[in-house]
Amino acid sequence: MELQHLRYVVAVAETNSFTRGAERCFVAQSALSHQIARLERELGAKLFDRTSRRVRLTAAGAAFLPAARQCLDAAERAVAEVAAAIGEVRGRLTVGAIPTVAAVDIPLALHEFHQRYPQVRVGLRSGASEELVEQVKEGVIEIAFLGLPTTARPQGVHARELARDRLVAVTSQDHPLAGESEVDLRRLTEETFVDFPAGTAGRLQSDEAFAAAGLVREVAFEVTAAPDFMARIIRQGLAVGMLPPAYAAQLAGVATIPVRDAPGRVEYLVWSRSGLSPAASAFLEALSTSPA
Repeated sequence: MELQHLRYVVAVAETNSFTRGAERCFVAQSALSHQIARLERELGAKLFDRTSRRVRLTAAGAAFLPAARQCLDAAERAVAEVAAAIGEVRGRLTVGAIPTVAAVDIPLALHEFHQRYPQVRVGLRSGASEELVEQVKEGVIEIAFLGLPTTARPQGVHARELARDRLVAVTSQDHPLAGESEVDLRRLTEETFVDFPAGTAGRLQSDEAFAAAGLVREVAFEVTAAPDFMARIIRQGLAVGMLPPAYAAQLAGVATIPVRDAPGRVEYLVWSRSGLSPAASAFLEALSTSPA
């Protein structure tokens, strides 16, 4: 078994196609098919069910895939560690972030990092805070930027508080509240809301504030980790929302109103407890953050 065999299996599994898998690996489809067949004979099990219409993993293939990915990651990490030992930073860096991060200009930070370390392949994943924490713990990503209610703190990872802010109300520009200098939660209970799904960190920030004030609001629209789509609903006058002020200020066609008893939010930078790659350590250093 060779690392290239593992790369072929992962490529076919992720593309659901021998043709696209071969294109990803820059080899002829016949060569890729031959090598996977050779690996299957060595393992004594078929990894893929292949028909004229689709390709899918067998039970054996589904069991093999996570280990194949781990082996490839370990090999890449070994190369990166050797490079670091001779003063080079290379490998892969995947950073996770919620869309509403305000404490750090993440695209700029990644751009500057890439300029300084061009041999590092940089990726960015977007998602909800609780999902990103799990991905850091599982090793899918090494570093993430989160936003959590003031009552919560990331668990199972290293964490550094970056900033605190208070949400603002966001309405359409022709909404009756748009001209107000301030509003409170009680007044906002008269409105229909758009928010993140119930139970997520983005939603809890507001839910906890209303509950603490003994108030109930109506959330008619739930949007999954996509505040831009939330803004489109607000612009149409279908609902009002509550978002971080720095993010809301970037939205066109909406009005923002300070909330007297607004929910609070804490932004965190988190990273893995299981050891960092040279690329991740260099990125934290670039952010003037020590992993220790």
